[in-house]
Amino acid sequence: MTTEARGKRRLLKAGGVALALLGLGLAGHLLARDSYGPMPSLAGAEQWLNSPPLDGPALKGKVVLVDFWTYDCINCRRSLPHVNDWARRYGEQGLVVVGVHTPEYDYEHDIGSVRAQVQQLGIAYPVAVDNGYRIWNAWGNQFWPAHYFVDRKGQVRHVHFGEGDYAGQERVIQALLDEQG
Repeated sequence: MTTEARGKRRLLKAGGVALALLGLGLAGHLLARDSYGPMPSLAGAEQWLNSPPLDGPALKGKVVLVDFWTYDCINCRRSLPHVNDWARRYGEQGLVVVGVHTPEYDYEHDIGSVRAQVQQLGIAYPVAVDNGYRIWNAWGNQFWPAHYFVDRKGQVRHVHFGEGDYAGQERVIQALLDEQG
């Protein structure tokens, strides 16, 4: 095997490792830093379920978890029980979970189907129906599921892409709730 071929093979392996890390939901840890800047807009939803429309001023002083999901994504379905649990357990302490349903497939654009899935999956927190990808694009999101953790001052402090590390994500919630805003 030539030196050039070995180099290409190493590059492919490195790329595969990077994709595997993303798939395992470790990207949030690789990207961790003090702040990603102010929370982007939640404007542009076609409809809101379980809540009137929410925006930055309405969420001021709260810790916010923005969960980008779509109902036919198996990875999203695996993370939803954890998100539901966090919404129930930490809501009285100041956590607001906002689901942003951004469809992957054409049939997921049907608001009646989204509403039925929200009910079936036991989602009681606010859900923005983002059929036009306005919120998705405002946040620069690229993944389902994607969790963005926002502090009481409105700064995005942590991100997590994909499934997994639920204990670590819960520690982020606890730490942000413990901070004074």
